[in-house]
This record gives sequence, structure tokens and C-alpha cells, in this order.
Amino acid sequence: MERNGSRSRRRSSVTVDDDTASRRHNFYRRESNMSEVSFLSNVGMANDEIFSGPMSESVPTANSSFAHRRSRADSTTSFTYYDDQDEDRDISDEEWLQEEAIIDEEAEIEEGRADAEDSHAFAEPETDLESNERPSLRSRKSSGYSRSSAHSPLLRRRRSSDTDRSVRSGYGSGGRMSQKIYIQNEDMTIVVAGFKTSVLGYAIYLCISICTLGLGYLLFRWLPRWRVRLIGSSTALHKCDWLVIENQWNEMIVQQLSKQSFDMPLSSVFGMPGKGKMREFDEYNDPILDELRIMDYRYIRFCFHPFKDKFILGNTWQDPAWTDVVPIRAGIDGEEQENRERIFGKNVIDIEQKSIGQLLVDEALHPFYIFQIASLVLWSVDEYYYYAACIFVISLVSIASTLIETRATMARLREISRFECDIRVLRSGFWRYVQSGDLVPGDVYEITDPNLTQFPCDSLLLSGDCIVNESMLTGESVPVSKVPTTNESLELLDLSASSIHPEVARNFLFSGTKIIRARRPQEDKSDEAAALALVVRTGFNTTKGALVRSMLFPKPSGFKFYRDSFRYIAVMAGIAMIGFVASFINFVRLGLAWHLIVVRALDLITIVVPPALPATLTIGTNFALSRLKKKYIFCISPQRVNVGGKLDVVCFDKTGTLTEDGLDVLGTRVVNRPANRFSDIHTDSTVLLPGATYERDPTVDYNANKAILYTMATCHSLRIVDDEFVGDPLDLKMFQFTGWQYEEGSERPGATDEDEQNSLSPSVARPPPGMELDLDEDETSPNNKRPIELGVLKSFEFVSQLRRASVIVRQFGDPSGNVYVKGAPECMKDICRPDSFPPDYEELLSYYTHRGFRVIACATKHIFKLNWLKVQKMKREEAESNLEFVGFIIFENKLKPSTTGIIEELRDANIRTVMCTGDNILTAISVARECNLIDRSAHCFVPHFVEGDSRTALSRLSWESVDNPAYQLDDNTLKPLPPPAEHDSSLPYDVSNLRNYSIAVSGDVFRWLVDFASPKVLREMLVCGQVFARMSPDEKHELVEKLQSIDYCCGFCGDGANDCGALKAADVGISLSEAEASVAAPFTSRVFDISCVPEVIREGRGALVTSFSCFKYMSLYSAIQFTSVSFLYATASNLGDFQFLFIDLALILPIAIFMGWTGPYPVLSKKRPTASLVSRKVLTPLLGQIVICVLTQLVGWKVVQRQPWYQPPVLDKEHSNSENSQNTTLFLISCFQYILSAIVLSVGPPFRQSMTQNLPFVITMVVAVGVSAYMLFDPAPWLVSLMELTDMSTSFRIFILVLATGGFACSYLAERIVFPPLAKWIGKANAKLRPSHQKKRKEYKLIAESMRI
Repeated sequence: MERNGSRSRRRSSVTVDDDTASRRHNFYRRESNMSEVSFLSNVGMANDEIFSGPMSESVPTANSSFAHRRSRADSTTSFTYYDDQDEDRDISDEEWLQEEAIIDEEAEIEEGRADAEDSHAFAEPETDLESNERPSLRSRKSSGYSRSSAHSPLLRRRRSSDTDRSVRSGYGSGGRMSQKIYIQNEDMTIVVAGFKTSVLGYAIYLCISICTLGLGYLLFRWLPRWRVRLIGSSTALHKCDWLVIENQWNEMIVQQLSKQSFDMPLSSVFGMPGKGKMREFDEYNDPILDELRIMDYRYIRFCFHPFKDKFILGNTWQDPAWTDVVPIRAGIDGEEQENRERIFGKNVIDIEQKSIGQLLVDEALHPFYIFQIASLVLWSVDEYYYYAACIFVISLVSIASTLIETRATMARLREISRFECDIRVLRSGFWRYVQSGDLVPGDVYEITDPNLTQFPCDSLLLSGDCIVNESMLTGESVPVSKVPTTNESLELLDLSASSIHPEVARNFLFSGTKIIRARRPQEDKSDEAAALALVVRTGFNTTKGALVRSMLFPKPSGFKFYRDSFRYIAVMAGIAMIGFVASFINFVRLGLAWHLIVVRALDLITIVVPPALPATLTIGTNFALSRLKKKYIFCISPQRVNVGGKLDVVCFDKTGTLTEDGLDVLGTRVVNRPANRFSDIHTDSTVLLPGATYERDPTVDYNANKAILYTMATCHSLRIVDDEFVGDPLDLKMFQFTGWQYEEGSERPGATDEDEQNSLSPSVARPPPGMELDLDEDETSPNNKRPIELGVLKSFEFVSQLRRASVIVRQFGDPSGNVYVKGAPECMKDICRPDSFPPDYEELLSYYTHRGFRVIACATKHIFKLNWLKVQKMKREEAESNLEFVGFIIFENKLKPSTTGIIEELRDANIRTVMCTGDNILTAISVARECNLIDRSAHCFVPHFVEGDSRTALSRLSWESVDNPAYQLDDNTLKPLPPPAEHDSSLPYDVSNLRNYSIAVSGDVFRWLVDFASPKVLREMLVCGQVFARMSPDEKHELVEKLQSIDYCCGFCGDGANDCGALKAADVGISLSEAEASVAAPFTSRVFDISCVPEVIREGRGALVTSFSCFKYMSLYSAIQFTSVSFLYATASNLGDFQFLFIDLALILPIAIFMGWTGPYPVLSKKRPTASLVSRKVLTPLLGQIVICVLTQLVGWKVVQRQPWYQPPVLDKEHSNSENSQNTTLFLISCFQYILSAIVLSVGPPFRQSMTQNLPFVITMVVAVGVSAYMLFDPAPWLVSLMELTDMSTSFRIFILVLATGGFACSYLAERIVFPPLAKWIGKANAKLRPSHQKKRKEYKLIAESMRI
């Protein structure tokens, strides 16, 4: 009984009722002051980065808040359903920081902070995702972000409040009415507003829909905000029935709220408050949740938290019991599985596929097709039966082809995303086979099942080992080795973080990645031994789910062409309305029948939107995509093709992109002891360590040679699959240099038995024949005749933050062992003894890096009395300390053959090229000079710290020339300072080479410039910086965003996992990958060099110009037909049925299609095409062409009326008369105008090939001109009857031809000679008359001009 009572009390603590405000107030601890602004403009940060693959670049290290991200060009943070009451007040820095933080009232109460003065509802400000340090206000990030833009008034938060307190806190009397959420991994802000259906409003909606015969329904369908306003009643989120969700691009949907009775503890949905720490059960800590309210938006699940009164992202949950590997292996029981399936859903990435009926309704009820249907009815009433029937057939074909394409696309996507198989799972202590869709977080399953080819969910490896291919996620096909999870890794697991910790990534099995090899643990010989994995995320919450989502919902590209085109159509519709009114008045004056007046006047409006318009708007892009596909460049985001034509800067990764992937080993430079000097270069392993005593120099101590050889043989990530090595190409080249053999073993995750010989099979490296014995062994030693077998007892894999890898190795039978380390030369000084470095260490390193070689440093130390237990307990910090530096491995960094030519081509086209690499800065500068990315003869300045470091705000930089330190840059202007008076300027890189100087920046300096430098210096560095070296994945991502913040349209080309963040952030990302549809970037090239970059730019420019040309042509077509019909309406005449049919189908359709067929011009021009439809460069020529066409028709219309054989239209008050001289003249003139305008508007060089290269277009032109000339001079009687032509004199026929030709000549010359300077003059006049309305210049251009020497 008491138990039931306790349960009842716990339920009452979260039951949502009308008294939410008072319950909420009571929830706060006694004597606390509840903040009045805590929910004023809360941006709930959905911190969990779903796409947290092996890379950590999802969020920049210093950019963990949305405030510092660039707003896209078409992004608007203006919301309809959100109310920010105090939007106009000046927000202090402290409040701003608080508003960025995650509000976590529950955590505050659980921790029981006692300071009553400061007990606001805010949690501590969000910690930096990489360094785990709190961000401080000293860190300034400027990316052009406007504070006001993030807190714009938009989504009006509905209030049912009476008190000032509830208004100020953003609550109505019944709780929060709306919520703003920033979803970090999607880089998207959404606002959620709660509603209930108003009975009165819904009744009015039904009445309007019925009374208007469905027109009202259509109107509300096209304008959903009106529908919400009419039928929706704003309601608190905890009581609403449905939600309105809007993102920052003003895309809005109405979403039903899923509600289900739950009767489970709060922690089963939201986890324990203390970041997964187990604590004693307390009914107030973990009350029972009666009702589960779920919102699914774009396949992202949110659950409503009744205490916090807001929706919380559902994939942050992790079981508090995930702290010890051993108990986790027991799995969960059936009841727990059912409960978790209710919360997290099925483990399937199941894309909702609409039925053919739904697709048909959606397509047919599109405004364009409704307009077409209305036009068909209108034409049928007007007895244009043939024309109406043909347009009806075209519309049907268009709808059918769209349906087929949509279904095929969705089917392909479902095929890629959906994966189901039988899987062996441990449930309730028993192994059983279940469908993979039934997996839930906490399940334990077997991965060594031969039927399992890829991972069905995000998992942690518990036992065994496996090798996986993660190219679907990263675009990088290098296999990745996974090792079992340890308790330490479980402590680091944080599913709410933006990225997977590097240590956890070694154990993390990402959904959708392919299994190359999975092996059971070798130490357990029982029949049940299997490699096990723990399910941690399922369905769309997984990495694969996030990537499928990125294909389903690509971000708007910032390309406004389509929006501007419909604006232009709206203007044309306005002109048509004027024509409608004028025609209406004229028809009334002529006394025509009312039905004819209405039909004729409405017909004028239908002319404005031509039937072929939707197809022609995308035709250039479709042709470009097909051409790119033939060149093995694939695109998953077609709207990015046009954006490719606007690129100003392209960033390149170095290794594998500009240079060859597999570097060749040039040789080694070993430290000779005791002289402590570098040896000559050893270009072969037999020279490095000769196999015979007589071949060895007796004056040389070969221990260092042996150490560097053993490092190359053992310190790598290679694995053997099907008798072939797989792994990092650098490791492979290094190992092949040794000539050794390698036998892969299995690493034991956690044993205590010291006798590893019986329970462990470690990886073993053996020397080649002839070098089996260690010549340095003492003759009396028991190991004297024992062959060399190096067993790898433990390995610490490469970590990008540490920039090194290491292994602990022992010669079998030897009681002692050695640690071998290889890594970046810069990191060696932190882990090696200072006395082990030769005095010329820096000079030799500089010698090789200056010449573009890649240098890897090696170090070692000896460990006495090494046993298995000691190895397993040894931490990385202990192993990698107090080492002895032994030498360098030198790699040749060869450029790919096409690199230099492509870089020069881009520079000639005035497209800036930037290198962004993780390699050494001197190596990067050398490679940049070799490929002409920077001027070989000009100074390159490198900043370095003279005071402080990257974490110190008051640090000071010195910008010195890498070639001649006497030359420096001014700290504030980044302009060259005059050299010292005593300096000899006749030396290389003297004063004459200062004009084309460049800047190379390392990652730590970049970090400091972003965080602490003045905005002016940061922007100047971004404009002048050509090489960015030692950049982490996060910093690559952030560099792209910083470039975008100063108005660059930025492209990025890379090949590896560490480029994924930058590829996704760039306006145009191109991944060099074997995967046809690598979702790491919009474009994927299967040709592994940068030749794809100019191809994408060429096709982008061509597609952009084609889109503009086709649109201008369709606009001119509408204007020509509008003019013809308007002139004929003056005498109640009109064009005939077959005349309309001939114009639209025989002329316009083939011309518009083949006009877009023209390929891009092979040479990239310095000039970029116009990207704005409403610019004077586009509108001035278009309006000029319209004027010329109107004047040409006006001349023909006037002249024909003065001819002696003129046949006037017969006024029929019931029907329109088509057979008259006016009709024939205007029809024939307009036919030539339609054809010849295509030649005028078909843009050729410098963006597209000449139209003469487009054979289908040329043939279409010739045939169309021939048919029109035939109709003009000698038409057959059947054609005269069909087209309703009248007789006219031969001289007048010649006059029509001369008039049409003269109009064409005027149009052609005006388009090339008159209109461009006229557009410039209009621009200058506008700037003088309206100085406040001048076009804003791009910021990077202004910065570059201010820095000119």
C-alpha cells in the first residue's frame, strides 16, 4: 500500500496540469530567486553531433555556439511563431553568454548550489567541446555575425499571461508557448510553437473551402500560415495537440504531436542528471513520467521534458550503467527492450515514401499546375480545343515523369539507407536471432556472424577486433582498425557531445560502415566466444541516419535565381493585369458578349506563365550534371552546380589532393652516437642496418640505426586481410622500405595473467632472410642464436591532437622491452631528453621541409624487466616520456602531375587558391611554391610567437619572412616594413619581391588570431593568407567559415576524413573518393586529382549563364506573345488555335531545350557571370529587347493596315475572328522574333561555347527559320487553312522578312554593344542620385584594396 502511495506521489510530481507555473516555482529550491529572464530567448543547444564520426571537425573548437556561425545568404532568423519580448534592449556580454548556454535547471537543483543570490535557471556556460574549458568573454570570434540577427523578433511567442513576470519569462499562465532550438549538427535553428484546433476556426475553414468550390482549400494549402492563423489556437507546449515548426530559412511544417502513456521513470528517457553518474535512487530525483510526448522533425526525435517545460533532443541518452565493460556484456531483458523501443523507435532508417496517389495530388495541386488546369478550362471554353488537348498531354507527361523520377530517387535512397538482417543478440541471458530493426540501445550483439556485412547501428566494440571501411562516412577508403572498449573509454563516452572523443573512436563502430574483417577474442577458446558489440544509438540517431538526412534535406544554397524568377513573373503578372483591365474596357466599348470579354481578358494573363517554364528553369543544371557524370564527378545536391559558378576562393588539402597519396621513402638520417651528429642519408634498409658483420663500420654504434629500423617495422597501423596489407599508405610505404615480414596477432583487452605466451598471440615483425640474427648480441647471451622476432605487446594509435603514435615491443625471450615512437618533429621536444637532440636538429629539419620533403621523427627508450601486466597498466603518458631521439625518416612529397597546371589555371581566372593542411608549415610552403600556389620569388611571411602562446590573450606575434628574417610585416596593417638600414638588400628575396608577398599561418597562430587578435588583423590575414599548416580538422572547418564571413564564395577540395567538416561547411565541397555518392560533400570525384575543381567551376558558370539565358528567352517569348495578342485585341481579333500550338510546341519547346545544350567554355575567364536576376546587367538588356520587339511588331501592325489588299478583322460579338491581315502579319513577324531572339540571347564565350558548337540548336534554328520562311512566301493551301493565313502581296512578304531581319540586327547589336554600357551608366547614375542605395561591395575586395602596396 505504501509502495503504491509512493508511486502516486512520484507521479503527481510530473503530471502536467494547468498549474504548471506554480508547480515549476515549487520545483526550485527554497530561498532561490527564480530568474525572470531565464527563458526570455532561450536557444536550446542540441549539443549532440549525430555525425560524430572518426573526425572531430563538426564544430570549430572555439565556435561551439551558433552565434559565431555565418548566416547563409538566404538564411533569415526571422520567425513567425516566436516572441522575444526584450529584443530591443541592449544585451550585455554576460547575458549574451548565458543565452548561448544550455539551460539546465534540473542540474542546478540536483547539485544543490547554495548561493541564493545567484540561483538563476542558467547552468554553467557551455564548455569548450575540445578543451573542456569554459569559454571566456576574452575569446572574440568575429565571423560577420550580427547579434541582433540571432535575436530577431520573429516567432511571436503567444502569451496567455496576465502578469509581468510570466510575460518576461516567456511563459503564458499555463507554461511555455514556444521554444527556439539550435540543432548543432544540422547547423539549423528551429522554433516550435504549440497549438490546439479551434472549433470555430475550423468551421470557418470548412465553410470557405466548400463555398469557394475548393479554391479556399487550395489557397490555405499554398499559404499554410494563413491556415494556422485561422484554425490554430496557441497553447502551451505541455498541453498542445499539434505543433508548428519553422526553421531559419522560413520553411514551415505542421506536425502532429505523438502522445503515449508511459509510466516509467524520467531517467529512462532523459538519463540521469549527473552526466550518467550513478546515484542513490530518490523519488524526487527520478519521478515517474505518466505521458511521453514525442516530436519527430526531419527524422530527428525530440521528447518533452515536463520539468524543463521544453523539448529535448532524444539521442543524447546513455544508460547510467554504462560504466563497466563486464556487466554491460550481459545485455538487457525483453521488457527493457520493449520500453526502449517505444522511446527510441525501430532501428531502421526508413524513409517515408509517399504513395503514387499522394505524390500525384501533391504535384497536381502545385500552383503551376492549378494555373495550367485553369488555363485549359479557359482555352476549352474559348474553343482552342487542339491547343488545350496538347498542353494537357504535355502536363500529364510532365507530372508522370516527375512522379517516376521522384519515386526512383526515393527508391534509390531507401535502398542506400535501409538495411535489415538477422542478427544474434543476447537477451535475458540467452542468445537468439532477431531482426536488426528490433535492436535498442543497451543490446549486445555478435559481429563475427558471417552474414553480417555492415554495422546496423552505432555500437561500441566490447570484445574481439575488427577492421572496417568508413568511406561512406568520410570519403576515405583507408581501412580503420577497431579495438575493444575499456572502462576508461566508457568514462569518455558522451553521446551528447558534438564529436566522439578520439580514444572512444577507436572502439566506436559507426552505423553503415562495412566490415572488412571481424575476429573473435583469441584468449577465450570456448564455443561461445564471439566478438561482441554494444548498441548505443539506433535508426536516424546514428551517423548513417544523419548522413541520409543531409541528402533528404540539403541546406538552401543561397542561390536566389529561382526566387527572383518568380518575383519577375509576379511583375509580369502585374503587367498582364494592366493589359487585362485595358482589354476589358476595350471589349466593353466594342460591345462583345460578356462571356467572350471575360475569357479573352483572362486569356491574356495565361500568356505570362508559359507551359515550358518549369522545365527550362532547371535545364542548364540537368545538362551540366549529365556532363559532370561522364567525367566521373557525381553530385548529390544539384542546386550546388550553379553555386560552383560563383566561387571566389578554393581551399585545397595537401597530402592526397595536391600531392601523391602514397609518399615514397627517400631515406633515413640517424643520430650517430656518441658524436651526437646526423649520419648521411640511408636510402636502403640494408645500408641502414647491414646484415653481416663485415659490412658494418666498426666506428659506428648501430643501436640508433636498429631503433629506427625497428620503429618502421613495428610502429604502424597495418592489418592483413586476404594476404594483403591494408592501412595508411604512409605506413605501408614505410614498412615496405624495411623489407620485413609481418604477422598479425590479436590484442588482448584486459588480462591479468603474466604468462602471455599461452593466452596471447601478439603481432610479430620478422626481418628478411639474411638478417634473422641480431649481430649486436653478446656471444655468451642465450639470445645469441635466437632469430629476431619483435612482438608488439601494446600500441598507442596515432592521435591528431598529439601528432604521434607509439608501440611497446619485446624481442621474444628477452625480459626487457622497448618503446618506439614516430610522429611530427615538433612534438618530439616535449617527450625526448634534450641531450639526445643533435645541435643541428632544427637546421636539418628546415633543410628538408624547405625543399618539400615530409619528415617523420623517431624516438625510443628501453624498459627493463617488462612483463605483460606492466605493459597493460602502462599509460600513454608514461610510455611516451623521457625518450631518446634517434633520427628522421624522410618522405618524398611528390606533386600530382596535374596539380601545377590546375593551380595556374585557377589563378589566371582570378580565383584565389589556398592550401589548408595538417603538415609542417615549411613543407607546405615548399609544396605551395612548387605548384605556383604562391609566387616562388616573392617573400612568404610566417607569424610566430615572441611572447606567450596560442592560449594567452596578451601574446605578441612577429611576422618574419621565411627566406630572410630581416624582412617583417607590420603587426597592425600586415604590410611589409622597410628592411633595416644595415641590411644588404641585394640578397635573395629583397625589396623588389615584396609586392607579391604571401602569408603562411600555422594552426596555433590561427587559433590565437581568431580568439584574441583585432578583427582588422584577422580579416587582413584571411585575405593575404595562402598557406594554413598544422591545421586540425576543426580549424579547417573554421577557416572556411571565416572566409565566408568576409563574403568569399568558398570551395574546398579534400580527400580524407579530416576534411569532412570543411567539405560540408564550404559553399561547394568536392571530395576525392571512390564512393560514387560520398555524403561527406555535395560533389564527389572518382578521378583522384584536382582537375575536378575547374570542371565544376566551368559547368557551374555554364549552368548559371544557361539558366539566365533560358529565363530571359522565356520572358521575351511571353512579352512577344503578349504584344501580339494585345495589338489584336484592339480590334477584337486573336491568334488562332494552331498558331498558338505552332509557336509553343514547334518553336519554343525545342529552342528552349537545345538552347541549354551548349557546353561550358574550356577556358576559365577572369570575369564571373552575374548571379542576380534582378541586377541591372540582366534587366536592362531584357527590357531593351522587349522594347525592340514591341516596336518591330508596332511597325508591322501599322503598315499592314495601309495596304490596298488589307483584310480587316470581322467583328463578331460571340467569337473572335482570327483570319485577317493583322493576325497574319503579327503571327509571321512574331515567329521570326521567337527564333532569332534565341540567337541573340544564346550567350557564348567566355562562359559557354559558341552556339555553332551546339549542333542540335543549329539544326533547330535552321529548320525553324525554313518553316517560317515557307509559311511566309509559299505556303501550301492546307497550311494556309490550318494556320488561318490571309493573302498578301509579294512586296509585303519581303517587307516582313526585312522588318524581322532588321529587328534581329538591332537586337543583336544592342545586346552586344548598347545595353552593357547602358547598364553601367544606369548604375553610375543610380549611385549619384541615390548614394544610400549603392550596391554593397564584397568585404574581401575592400580589405584587399586597403592593403595594396
